[in-house]
Amino acid sequence: MAGGQAPVLLDVRWRLGGPPGLDRYREGHLPGAQFSDLDRDLAGPPGTGGRHPLPDAGTFQAAMRRAGISDDRPVVAYDENDSTAAARAWWLLRYFGHQQVQVLDGGYQAWLAADLPIETGPAAAPGAGTFTARPGHLPLLDAEGAARMAREGVLLDARAAERYRGETEPVDPVAGHIPAAVSAPTTGNLDPAGRFLDAEALRDRFTRLGVGAAAPGTPDGAVTTGVYCGSGVTAAHEVLAMAIAGIPAALYVGSWSDWITDPARPVATGPG
Repeated sequence: MAGGQAPVLLDVRWRLGGPPGLDRYREGHLPGAQFSDLDRDLAGPPGTGGRHPLPDAGTFQAAMRRAGISDDRPVVAYDENDSTAAARAWWLLRYFGHQQVQVLDGGYQAWLAADLPIETGPAAAPGAGTFTARPGHLPLLDAEGAARMAREGVLLDARAAERYRGETEPVDPVAGHIPAAVSAPTTGNLDPAGRFLDAEALRDRFTRLGVGAAAPGTPDGAVTTGVYCGSGVTAAHEVLAMAIAGIPAALYVGSWSDWITDPARPVATGPG
């Protein structure tokens, strides 16, 4: 922030079911940070594509420009502490072609723990950014692709294990998981303080989950791991964890909330 080209700071605090992230932002945020609403700015309207489908390029571009984001200026996204919502912003910006995006590990709580200054109330409006959204820079799965990944590679389910097993489903109308998917809750990517494990520990975790396995005949260089969750938010966190470990992965943005919109798609329960 004190360098010659200060990054745009994107506050993406959000929790499923609340409280509203904007309230937390107004109570205190990194100096100059702009608030980005996950439901409005980082997702399309809910529907057949799931609860947080991919936003269209024009809508996303406009939201990022309002936050002052340009192609040639770094961006640092943060949330309260576990990087779940910040990872969604990271993934979308990377998918739409921004090359200089980072996540503040440990989020706002790490900033406070370091005794660094904060601001309250609204931040000054930034100058309009010039970011151009160009989709396709990260691998993406739809429902058919997710089913194929589960058969031919590894499809990770980033939700809590009890949701994967179908024992409880607090959000979506159907419980269970995509057949042949592997349970891999995002909590396993973090230390007790809510910060990412180091790259070696993350590589070890994903190797134990079978990442790297692929069906015979899979082309060299092909992405052989996919991730989904409830609506494509915590799955982005898993993709970021794998990026830290040096492992490419595709995101099923619609995730479980999209999968269950077609009653013909199979549903599995139990430990898998």
